[in-house]
Amino acid sequence: MNWKTPIYFFILLFSVQASQAQYISGVTIPDTSQAVIEDMTLPRVKYASEITAADLENHLTVLASDEFAGRETGEAGIEKAYNYLSNFIDNAGFEAIGVEGSHYQPVSFTFSRFVDPVMYINGERYKHLWEYINFPDNNRHAGEIKASEVMFLGYGIETDGYSDYEGKDVSGKVIMIYEGDPMKMGKSLISGSSKPSKWGRNNLNKLRLAREKGVALVLIIKNDIKGFLAENRRRVMGPSVSLGTVDDEDILLANHAYVSTNIAKAIIGKNNKKFTKVRRCLTKKGKLKKLVLPTDLSLVQDKSNTYLEGNNVMAFVEGTDKKDEVIVVTAHYDHIGQKGDEIFNGADDNGSGTSTVLELAESFLMAKQNGEGPRRSILFMWVTGEEKGLLGSQYYADNPIFEIENTVANVNIDMVGRVDKKYTHNPEYIYVIGSDRLSTDLHKINEKMNDDYSQLILDYTYNDEKDPNRYYYRSDHYNFAAKGIPAIFFFNGTHADYHQPSDTVEKINFDKMEKVGRHIFHLVWELSNRDDRIVVDGEVR
Repeated sequence: MNWKTPIYFFILLFSVQASQAQYISGVTIPDTSQAVIEDMTLPRVKYASEITAADLENHLTVLASDEFAGRETGEAGIEKAYNYLSNFIDNAGFEAIGVEGSHYQPVSFTFSRFVDPVMYINGERYKHLWEYINFPDNNRHAGEIKASEVMFLGYGIETDGYSDYEGKDVSGKVIMIYEGDPMKMGKSLISGSSKPSKWGRNNLNKLRLAREKGVALVLIIKNDIKGFLAENRRRVMGPSVSLGTVDDEDILLANHAYVSTNIAKAIIGKNNKKFTKVRRCLTKKGKLKKLVLPTDLSLVQDKSNTYLEGNNVMAFVEGTDKKDEVIVVTAHYDHIGQKGDEIFNGADDNGSGTSTVLELAESFLMAKQNGEGPRRSILFMWVTGEEKGLLGSQYYADNPIFEIENTVANVNIDMVGRVDKKYTHNPEYIYVIGSDRLSTDLHKINEKMNDDYSQLILDYTYNDEKDPNRYYYRSDHYNFAAKGIPAIFFFNGTHADYHQPSDTVEKINFDKMEKVGRHIFHLVWELSNRDDRIVVDGEVR
């Protein structure tokens, strides 16, 4: 699972219309007085039983071994994982639907980094990732940017009835701005309400405008720079990763850096009274007076790009009379790699999901080979780049092998091999996220499958719209949901070993994995064999 929601997802979230519906957030306790269906003459029961703890352990022991070095995107370990998956698919006899008769969809990545970033203000050095943050994927190579003055430009907004730029020549200049909207009496001067405008929600709008105005560098004041760093730790501790081959000319943003209040104070210097007066006038009258702050500034943005190829891996089971409709079952097979001598094996995240999808695919292929295959087609897909920002699934959603209109549902599996603190004494549970957001059919079917075949505790805590963890937006199903495809996400919750070197195979509960895997099998079986396609009756948020 992705460590923190990437910034571009927050942008996407705010760009769609949100309804006021509240999603289910309770817990479904199964009625264990009713016997589950275990009739082995039923094909679904027979093939679900092929998913075993022993087979799951065999897969995961390989995928989460030290040899695979944490399966980081762009590194040798994920190539070994790719080969393992490909060899399994080839040997099992799945139909090849990838490029040139293969089982993969190539996905290109751009790895960007700054070489020795440094900032000086009036001769004092400020540390990158301590007092300021650069995102190399959102900045162009600029070498050293030097300036003898910084212009305070309020909130960096220009729209009908309001402009921070009016009467100011900013071409080639360094400007410093606040985040958000200018506010008066609790209301935005831009939106006219307590809700922020598009400028207040999204700094990229300000940076696009600054680029159009010819600004050389934007300094964005961040009140909690340490918290901001914590939110973006994975993004800034290594190279930034973007989908596709991204050159500097593709970046439509002004060069920028997020700076601490300490840096802002150093730039303001002895002009604090002038600064305070200008800021008050802006709030009262909605007009920004020109304020130039004499400053000896130097910022090095020496950027390098590396272009690499990755792969989404695909196993396809063609349906019968409804074969043009497709169920997509996903799990990401990348993790966060190796730091020094420490290997982040990622047994639970997401070796557990990767192994479960292998078992699901094999069971459905066996059913097809025996003449009992699904009516709808099923695409089993192991996506890359999830830890870098859900990139592999984003690529597939934007470049689908099968038309989005014919994609009935996405079933996503990300971390299903462990037990969190809440369920220490009862491992037969699973968190379900997203099931009712776009299709009440999907939600009801999952509940029915659980009643009849699984009797797991179905916990919807993280499905709550107000869940502060925002897990709904943090795994690969979201890229399908954003296209209007009903998506359901199975997740065991986090634990002390999450994104740590201690997430290893010996801590996996394979009996639990087996039970969750069989439950998901029954859900996919039902989705692929029912007469009617599930109805989409929710709204994309």
